[in-house]
Amino acid sequence: MHQNSEHLRIVGGQPLQGDVTVSGAKNSVTKLLVASLLSPKPCTFTNVPDIGDVRITVELCQELGMQVNWDKEKGTIRCHTKEIRTSYIPQRFCGSNRIPILMIGALLARTGEDVIVPTVGGCKIGPRSIDFHIEALSKLGAHIELREMKKECAYLAKAHQGLTGGLIELPFPSVGATENAILAAVGAKGTTIIQNAAVEPEIVDIILFLQKIGVNITLDVDRTIRIVGTRHFYEAEHHVVTDRNEAASWGMAAILTKGRVFVKGAQHAHMITFLNKLRELGGGFSVRQDGIEFYYDGPLQGGLHLETDVHPGFMTDWQPPFAVMLTQATGASVIHETVYENRLGFTETLNEMGAQFSLFRQCLGGKQCRFNSCAHYHSVTVRGPTPLKGMSITIPDLRAGFAYVLAALIAQGESRLSGVPFLDRGYEKVVEKMQSLGAEVERVSITPEIPVPQGEHILV
Repeated sequence: MHQNSEHLRIVGGQPLQGDVTVSGAKNSVTKLLVASLLSPKPCTFTNVPDIGDVRITVELCQELGMQVNWDKEKGTIRCHTKEIRTSYIPQRFCGSNRIPILMIGALLARTGEDVIVPTVGGCKIGPRSIDFHIEALSKLGAHIELREMKKECAYLAKAHQGLTGGLIELPFPSVGATENAILAAVGAKGTTIIQNAAVEPEIVDIILFLQKIGVNITLDVDRTIRIVGTRHFYEAEHHVVTDRNEAASWGMAAILTKGRVFVKGAQHAHMITFLNKLRELGGGFSVRQDGIEFYYDGPLQGGLHLETDVHPGFMTDWQPPFAVMLTQATGASVIHETVYENRLGFTETLNEMGAQFSLFRQCLGGKQCRFNSCAHYHSVTVRGPTPLKGMSITIPDLRAGFAYVLAALIAQGESRLSGVPFLDRGYEKVVEKMQSLGAEVERVSITPEIPVPQGEHILV
């Protein structure tokens, strides 16, 4: 009897050199697929990455009635949802990713039927409460409650009188709550105004797509989004924005390994804050018309104060891999995480590899964040440079996973990383891309034997 397990085997010390192309953004294409459920017309998406989160989202949309033609070689999805077959999302999608909760806004807008979705999943970086979602949708006439169904928890959402446009004031510019409110507003009567909305590039990508399919939607400079409800849609084609997380990841890998990598498709406008911090650290980069070249430009200099924030601030997803860079910078630096309260847990493993992180519950930043006076460790100091040693590591979530990849790429000796599906959720062909840049990395399938007790037989 066998139990399959897959690890990444990485031997550190190789400078990364060459060109790599950034894939379409995970945080955009998954939401675009949900947005396409609003329309009964065909939609085409290009620059679609073949990653775990997209596969799960496609399966989920098919469950609801979407017809999907996915050419994975060309990165194209043609989809058509003539009608919604069901507004019940099965429990097998519970904990798969964060997409099911966005189905509430989309399904209420499209069908008006009662909607049942499983509780939220995704990476374990904090509770990621949906209170903001519930409050926003309630302003449009939706009623949402948590119920126990077949010994499992699920959200029941209904709007028997239909959705009506209204004013939504978000207490925090949550990306997910903004997306859910936008999707619901498309099917609401009248105009909806969302204040203090998230304005990430992936949100803008959804706005551009919705405008293409017939939605009157505007984004003002003061984080205000206006949506006029509609039932009249058009067929559309949309090119998915490139993934700024992946672009930054390869840039940091180039600098950390003292190499030089041209990241084709990296968008300068989406990475301004990241590039500023990179230059402050002493990392080299050169912006070109079709991407950004990253390179080692001498010893990294610490003394940084890094505070994550919503866009256009320093993205929380950039923080874990950037923390690895700070382990190789001279002097002490401070990180203040203001978006997810439990995102700094990955530093414990880096300390085991030789880093010097110290966690704090207080806000070590220029401002007090919403986690001030809470019990969460959401600030950390790091001293460097410190050599790292290879070891066996279990990946707990997507962004911590790439932080561990970076640590392994510069560590002395060999590292083995389990929990590879977390990486595959967000990075397309991650091993092949690293190998093309000269990294010594491979996927290793391990099938340990489970001993069979004497006198018993296993039928295969």
